[in-house]
Amino acid sequence: MPEILQIQDDFSIAAETQRAAVPTRVLKHGDTFAVFDPHGDIAPAESGEQGLYFHGTRVLSRLEVLLGGRRPLLLSSTVTDDNVVFIADLTNVDIRRDTAIVLPHGELHLFRTRVLGEGFSADLLRLCNHNLHAVEIPISLTFDADFVDVFEVRGTRRARRGVRMPDQPGEEYVLTYVGLDRIERRTRLRFSRRPDALDVGIATFRFRLEPHAAESLEVSIACDEQAGRRSVPGYGSVLETARGNFRDRTARACCARSSNETLNRWLKRSAADLEMMITDTPHGLYPYAGIPWFSTPFGRDGLITAFELLWVNPAIARGVLAFLAATQAVTRSDAQDAEPGKILHEMRDGEMPALGEVPFGRYYGSIDSTPLFIALAAAYHRRTADRAFIDTLWPHLRAALTWMERDGDADGDGFLEYARHSSNGLVQQGWKDSYDSVFHADGTLAAAPIALCEVQGYAYAAWRGAADLAEMRGDPLAADWHARADRLRDRFEEAFWCEDLGTYALALDGHKRPCRVRSSNPAHCLFTGIVQSPDRAHRLAATLLDETSFAGWGIRTIAAGEARYNPMAYHNGSIWPHDNAIAAAGLARYGLTAAATRVFEAMLDVSQAMDLHRLPELLCGFHRRSDERPTQYPVACAPQAWAAGAVYLLLQASLGMEIDAVRRRLTFCRALLPRSIDRLVLTNLTIADARVDVALERHASDVGVNVVRREGEVEIVAIK
Repeated sequence: MPEILQIQDDFSIAAETQRAAVPTRVLKHGDTFAVFDPHGDIAPAESGEQGLYFHGTRVLSRLEVLLGGRRPLLLSSTVTDDNVVFIADLTNVDIRRDTAIVLPHGELHLFRTRVLGEGFSADLLRLCNHNLHAVEIPISLTFDADFVDVFEVRGTRRARRGVRMPDQPGEEYVLTYVGLDRIERRTRLRFSRRPDALDVGIATFRFRLEPHAAESLEVSIACDEQAGRRSVPGYGSVLETARGNFRDRTARACCARSSNETLNRWLKRSAADLEMMITDTPHGLYPYAGIPWFSTPFGRDGLITAFELLWVNPAIARGVLAFLAATQAVTRSDAQDAEPGKILHEMRDGEMPALGEVPFGRYYGSIDSTPLFIALAAAYHRRTADRAFIDTLWPHLRAALTWMERDGDADGDGFLEYARHSSNGLVQQGWKDSYDSVFHADGTLAAAPIALCEVQGYAYAAWRGAADLAEMRGDPLAADWHARADRLRDRFEEAFWCEDLGTYALALDGHKRPCRVRSSNPAHCLFTGIVQSPDRAHRLAATLLDETSFAGWGIRTIAAGEARYNPMAYHNGSIWPHDNAIAAAGLARYGLTAAATRVFEAMLDVSQAMDLHRLPELLCGFHRRSDERPTQYPVACAPQAWAAGAVYLLLQASLGMEIDAVRRRLTFCRALLPRSIDRLVLTNLTIADARVDVALERHASDVGVNVVRREGEVEIVAIK
């Protein structure tokens, strides 16, 4: 019988109920993050992902504030531009006694604010009376913790769970869960004043306020594991520390400022989102992938984010490379899809990964992380001339290259391909990892092992980059690796190019049959330089920007008209900002900065339509209609690191900017700026030990480059 319908994806993200129309608010610090509504409440009935999370577990699933027994009215709320503080202004509803209004709405102002630290949240509530008479009114906090793993929040079902212990009210209120992994997790709530009434899951405080008087309440929420006990400083101290850390880390980075306020707001939000997502690890800074589903180290995401930020802050690439070197696989494990030399896909804390209910405690099911790791190391050296760091990485780079040669190319045909070995790992192991993302023109799913087109591009960049590093180190293997890159490029052109489609095949299946599908994947091949023919690069650009692929808001993952095209699908017709940024960089690499700028302009328009000017993980791929906003994808992460980093790669692409610290050279090749941007200033751009400030002015057909400040030896070149 023919297949009618197949529903299959063990690790998809459930969207079972309609999301609230209002956006959620997000804070993150290290391994702690919070998702809540604009009131500041954690209200699971409104959105299933809301909560306070620590180490992959939701440690608070409810936190709601009532004023006089009623939910207060929201006046406004936001997260500050630095992403450090949530702020909400609220007021009372009409309060009645029998049928009479005894306190009209708008007489009491409730100011609510929140800041996170590592393993805790610090909240401040301040109530001010603007009535002519004294007012006595209760504020109640209702709270609970379900201690579910983030995979349960996503929709994964579990046969058994641990034990939720009885609550322990007292000087502090303690909620406890003992997991099947035998770890005791506790959430402790502590209040700056004693509750007037305390019951299971609710604390009530009676405020008596004279006219124009105000009183405050601080609430700290600490997350403990096993016998540990986390101390929480006062709200003011937490805020001061968080703001100081933000200032210190951002002061050293390059800054971009333009004549276009939409771009400025997008840049400001992206910088703050990245600062929030970037986490201190024992090996350096690492951008966690996205909130709420991916707030953890992902190999591919960290590597691509580092590529996006390389020109503006190469320290991120250094941290990513060091972290991934330290977690590189050294043994073979089918359960983890691990092989010696392979680079991490993702690493998770939490009960389900610890028990092996999901394979992602430390999981290596990614075909592209390993070549991207090598390619980033070479790009990092070009950007920084940091020979000493490359020397420390060299054994890890050699191990990664050995994996590419052996396990990554199991059949010895020169292409990297994948087929999962774990029973419950990812079926698809490229960046489009939905189970149905690789298919033939008739919609039939491709059989493994699968060789994705973009992965061959990453492999080409890895062999070429490794050869360049070997030459720098005087290693005789350089010639062999250059030859491998040349052979791969030749074989790629022969096996993947589809003349009638004007693009490269999405993939080769297990029988080496090309998946003749128009997709965004070949744009990554432009990014890596594997495309040999300028004519084919131009034809590919035309295909990517025709009306079936370019939706007006950006390039779709799959072109309209393909068998599995669906503008609402996660990977089969949606629009991803990072994917568009890589496409723009690839176009610019082949001198097509006008095409790159068109993509940049589309993403600029998307940012203007988004709440807080924050680009989400993805959006639906519906064709742009003149008077409408882009259609948001219902369970997209926002913020997500590589979406936040997209603006920097788009800027670099539009400007045709290259930095070569080895030669101490900054180049602008065929630079262009969108029509809405007349001027762009880059300050504190570092090249080796030199620093420059550059002002770029848009003209009718090019961009003028003016050096405002130059400290140290650096050549600045503009190629028309």
